[in-house]
This record gives sequence, C-alpha cells and structure tokens, in this order.
Amino acid sequence: MASNATIFKAGLQITDLDRNYYQDHALTLARHPSETDERMMIRLLAFVLHAHEALSFGRGLSAEDEPDLWKKDLTGAIELWIEVGQPDEKSIRQACGRAKQVVIYTYGSRGADQWWEQNRTKLERLNNLAVMNLPPEGSRALAKLAQRNMQLQCTIQEKVILIGDGNSLVQMELTILKGAA
Repeated sequence: MASNATIFKAGLQITDLDRNYYQDHALTLARHPSETDERMMIRLLAFVLHAHEALSFGRGLSAEDEPDLWKKDLTGAIELWIEVGQPDEKSIRQACGRAKQVVIYTYGSRGADQWWEQNRTKLERLNNLAVMNLPPEGSRALAKLAQRNMQLQCTIQEKVILIGDGNSLVQMELTILKGAA
C-alpha cells in the first residue's frame, strides 16, 4: 500500500441477481493522498460489479503498469483489467494487449464526455474493451457513503445498482458507451 495512504475497510454484502452472485467480502482499500472519495468509491463499485474471489486491487495511482483492479487466472494470465477515470489511449491499447477483457469506468460528466469524444474512434476498434459511464449524481452520492469503516449492502438487478449503508441508499444505472465484442 502506498505510503501516506488513508486506509479504508469495507464489508460488502453483494447480491448480484444479474450474475447469480451472492457473497460477502471484507476489503481493505488504500486511498492515495491525491485520490478523492468519489474515485475510491467508484473503484469499490467496480469491485462490486465484477466481484470474484480472484479479483484484487492494483497497487494504486503510483503504479502505472497495473490497473485499479484485476483478475488473474491460476497461470498468472490477466483475465480482467479494470481502470477508473479517463486513462490515455496508449495505456488502454497496452492493457487490451495484456488482458482478455478490459473495462473502463468513467465519471465526472463533462470531462468524461469530452474524453470519450476525443478517444472514441480509436477505442471502438478494441474488441476486448468495454467503457461504462457513471451518472454524476450517482458518483457524488457514492462518495458520501465513504467512511473509514463501511458496511455496505449492494444489490444489482436488471442492471440497476443499489448500494446502501443502512442510513443512505444510492441507486444508479451505468451508461454503456462501448460494449466488448
């Protein structure tokens, strides 16, 4: 974990009716000093959406050769590479060459829209790439759930995501900008 990182603990109760995945996870997240609660919570959301016993967080913002999350098979081959934000097109192409599937979660409305328009033509050629966009109100509401020790209930049904902590509930749907082939 990065030095001077703030450590967050998250207990997740995941009920993903779309994938028939029902599991509890106890996670430790290191938030880099330059990372916002919003970005960290989107990393957590990405974990929820792809939850698997082999899915793990990368080393963080300081490790450019690793994704935010990834899943490797028993041989060490990268099955899934997940990035949060607006990575540059070159690093996305490299990730698509290294991993079976790459997923990017963008957020931040106007900036994400501009990033997509600038990179769309080149990224649409990458068959193993999916790009999802979070609604700005959803990502901001997720950020408000951030606490040093979180207990979150996560339900996914018919592509609708519900995440709550017992006091607040966030509901959102992702916009698919590009689906993987």
